[in-house]
Order: sequence, then structure tokens, then C-alpha cells
Amino acid sequence: MNRIKIVGLTGQSGAGKSTVSAYFAKNGMCVINADEIVKNLYTPDSVCLKAVSGVFGQDIILSDGNIDRPLLAKRAFSSKENTHLLNSIVHPFVTYEFMQMAKQAQTDGKSVVIYDAPQLFESGADVFCDLIVSVTAKKEIRLERICISRAELRMSAQLDEEFFRSHSDIVIENNFSIEQVELATQKAAEAINNLMR
Repeated sequence: MNRIKIVGLTGQSGAGKSTVSAYFAKNGMCVINADEIVKNLYTPDSVCLKAVSGVFGQDIILSDGNIDRPLLAKRAFSSKENTHLLNSIVHPFVTYEFMQMAKQAQTDGKSVVIYDAPQLFESGADVFCDLIVSVTAKKEIRLERICISRAELRMSAQLDEEFFRSHSDIVIENNFSIEQVELATQKAAEAINNLMR
């Protein structure tokens, strides 16, 4: 059995990666979402949650054992150092879970899996991707799409657009209408299928 091909899908906050990811899924491609993996890792008494709370404070765990996401976000995104620290704890757990899911997808007969990961490069996951697709948009458009204060905080801790462009095989620009980004995504899907044959 040939190894499953992994396509990394990434982009900056507010660029429209979720729209592209949803299009891929709607058109039958297997999409694994890193954010969903993280949500599932933060279950009460999980090793990941214990590791995170050991660094960012036991008070990020609520009385019911679940994580206080706003409090963790406030602390983790307060500086680049804290963001890096959180990522260094969580990314190995996420990568392990992704690999298990990719193996299952291969068992289910899939030949290509899309790894929807906003922190693809920061986590080092780009090294095991066969192809990388980045979604970009102008800063002012990204700011319009998301809450300004939250966006500025997260965007300041992210890689810039030029980095995504120079490290990707395919770039989907999302500066226009939903129809145009869907057309660009359709072309990306065709390119992915052609390259992965």
C-alpha cells in the first residue's frame, strides 16, 4: 500500500482558510482539522491539559475539569514567547493525533488527506507534507473579517504573508468574493489531485 499523501493547508488569521477547507471537504476530500484535534486534547484529566496548566496556571482549569479557553488565550497570546511556549507543549500531541487519523484515513481507502493547520509551519508539520497550500488576503481585508483587537494580538504573533508565499506550493488569494475564492480553491483541488497521482 502506498503512503498516504499529506497536503498542508494553512494561512493567516482572517484570510479565509476555513472557507477553503470547507470547500475541500464539501467536494469529497478528506480534511483533518488541527484546531478540532486541540479541542479534543483539552479534555478533563488529559495529559495535554495537565501539561498546559502546569505552565500557564492551574486556574485555567474550571471547576468541572474543562479548560478556561479565554483565560488560556489571554495568557498564551500576551507575548510571542508565551505563544511559542504553548505551541511547544501542544504541537507534539496534535502531530501524534493527526498521524493516527491519517493512518485511519489510509485504512479507509483515502490516498490524500488535507491537514488544515493554522500553525503548520510553527509546529514543524510542514516537513511531513507532500504539498502545502496557503490562503492569503490583504491585512485590511483580514481585519474586516475578524474582531480587530483579537486579530491584532494574534496577527502580531504570526508569520507574515511573504513567508507563507515563499514556503508554499500553492497560494490561494482570498481578497475577492466567495465565488472567486471557490474558483481558486477548485483549481487548487485539481492541481492537488494531478500532483498526487
